[in-house]
Amino acid sequence: MNTHFIAIGGSAMHNLAIALKDKGYHVTGSDDAIFEPSKSRLEMKGILPAEMGWFPDKITSDIDAVILGMHAHQDNPELARAKELGLKIYSYPEFLYEQSKNKTRVVIAGSHGKTTITSMILHVLNFHQKEVDFMVGAQLEGFDCMVKLTEDHDFMVLEGDEYLSSPIDLRSKFLLYQPNIALLSGIAWDHINVFKTFDDYIEQFRKFVTSITPGGVLVYNEEDIEVVKVVEAAENYFRKIPYKTPEYEINNSQVYLKTEIGDVPLSVFGAHNLLNLEGARHICQQLGIMDESFYEAIMSFKGASKRLEKVEREDKGTLYKDFAHAPSKVKATVKAFKEQFTKEKTYGFLELHTYSSLNPIFLEQYDHAMDGLDEAIVFYSEDALKIKRMEPISPELIKEKFKNNHLKVFTNAEALHSYWNTLDKATGAYLMMSSGNFGGLDLTK
Repeated sequence: MNTHFIAIGGSAMHNLAIALKDKGYHVTGSDDAIFEPSKSRLEMKGILPAEMGWFPDKITSDIDAVILGMHAHQDNPELARAKELGLKIYSYPEFLYEQSKNKTRVVIAGSHGKTTITSMILHVLNFHQKEVDFMVGAQLEGFDCMVKLTEDHDFMVLEGDEYLSSPIDLRSKFLLYQPNIALLSGIAWDHINVFKTFDDYIEQFRKFVTSITPGGVLVYNEEDIEVVKVVEAAENYFRKIPYKTPEYEINNSQVYLKTEIGDVPLSVFGAHNLLNLEGARHICQQLGIMDESFYEAIMSFKGASKRLEKVEREDKGTLYKDFAHAPSKVKATVKAFKEQFTKEKTYGFLELHTYSSLNPIFLEQYDHAMDGLDEAIVFYSEDALKIKRMEPISPELIKEKFKNNHLKVFTNAEALHSYWNTLDKATGAYLMMSSGNFGGLDLTK
């Protein structure tokens, strides 16, 4: 099968390209910029574009599938040529559905926790050598690629994202998967640039639940009031399996899960991760992994990449980085960090750099998000606001919206880095929350 990727360098797109190459497909692609690690990984597979840019001549009538990434624009010249030739154009999720439509599809959805839950499920399955196709949004230990596609496996596990499918398909990605088995971890307003109101956002999850195949299964977080509302309002037929935070205790910084087979030591911490674990357990039951086998495997799960991930520092200091930037994720991560490190001075750094997090209206969602930390620091770049053509935001407004007058607020990277260099990282516990890099801050030194 001949496939061509428009915007092949994206974190999701390049993994799909590699998966198709491994499956034996002929893969080509284009992009206007490709960064690491995508660049090296594509080059290793022999599918890195020879030069950057868009080349309509690459689009020929013998291409079976054109896969369009979100990074491309509606007026992309290669897209225009594909339309002119009448080629089949797929969004990323649409193509994944085509690859899995004859399999049992397991879709993990929710505003937060979906990457971790998907990672936990795949870790357990891999531990017990139960092979499935999959797509997950984080690099996992023991896995070479974030996407795996075969003709042989009966199941496909998919991380279900509510963001838009492509520049020409404005449906939420997870609406294209039609799950046989689904999980809904939580609902908290996100992607304000796309979903202008909370109800617009919730509507995507209502549609997701409706998309479950007749007689399917939904595992859902019964502690989330918005999730419960969506599930109770659903009129289609599926089996409902609720889950909640399991019992656990912390002894000498070690987390133990309280189970019927005894105390199970874990390599992750935080109530939100224990809640994620419980959701993963119920999904694994649906896949034939019973509880004792699940606990045996989950003890060695160290977390998904950038989800409370420990950074090895030269000074052996205690520092964790987390992808958290949306309000609900920040609150859950800060709570977990404070609970885990009760004897150390805690420092929490948060970078605001998405359209949502820099919107004054949306900022109200961060109320009390950084409370309880000994030192709480928020960083955003005034230059980034200018680039995004957004109105200036004052440090005073940040403190007001966070409802925390003790916040330290930095608006340029140089000032942040100067403050960072004054801290003795060998003492205390540091939490760095961002989907960016704090203006190039090296967390290992």
